[in-house]
Amino acid sequence: MQQYLVIINQRTFIALFTALVTTYMCFRFDVHFDIDLTLISIAMIFPLVFTIRGSFRRREKALEHLSEFRSTLKTLYYFFTSNNLLTGEEQEQVKGVLVNISNTVMTHLRTNEVKTDNIDRSIHEVYSFVDQHIEALSGKRKEKIFRFLKDLHESVENVHAINIHRTPISLKAYCLIFIYIFPLIYAPSIINSVGYDHSHWITYAIVLTSQFILIALYNIQNQLEYPFDDKGLDDIKLDNFRFDR
Repeated sequence: MQQYLVIINQRTFIALFTALVTTYMCFRFDVHFDIDLTLISIAMIFPLVFTIRGSFRRREKALEHLSEFRSTLKTLYYFFTSNNLLTGEEQEQVKGVLVNISNTVMTHLRTNEVKTDNIDRSIHEVYSFVDQHIEALSGKRKEKIFRFLKDLHESVENVHAINIHRTPISLKAYCLIFIYIFPLIYAPSIINSVGYDHSHWITYAIVLTSQFILIALYNIQNQLEYPFDDKGLDDIKLDNFRFDR
């Protein structure tokens, strides 16, 4: 139930309060006019939908790179364990290195960390292992390992870039500002359409519902911006991409 309520936050109450006060003031001072609401669609709905679609695409790309990340780790594991020149203890050692890489990346994404020092060190342990067991790993084997490491680095860098580079902040700020001022345009127009003969609560209900829908969509988009923190319904289940799931 808590996950369903993540779209309700401080912004929600500010937006609803703004809509309530604006509607009241329009009734109080008899403010009403007829305006083409197509302007609202162009100024606010289109940018809001654009940012939601952009966030969803980022989430889908993150899933692709995480799948590549885990598949590369598993391939490296099979490659090392199939080498008869490595002892059982050495194979367990390299498994521990790969598990550490997996755990480090998952923690990095959950905490929205910007620096990648820990990830770089954990991946470098694979190179150190190869360097320490150079006799058991022939030239061709080393080339294949480094090719796998290249794929591993690429998948990690891609998912890290997705995590720290989000949809345009200026566009999000623009949408939020217009959501807050939306009742100033919408409430007088609804009053003009509904008229004073009907109950004022009808107008309040229409304005508040419309405002709630807009701010809820904005909050959903904001949740999609952070797909790794396990707070939203559509967040990526990082545990499914662990090496040792």
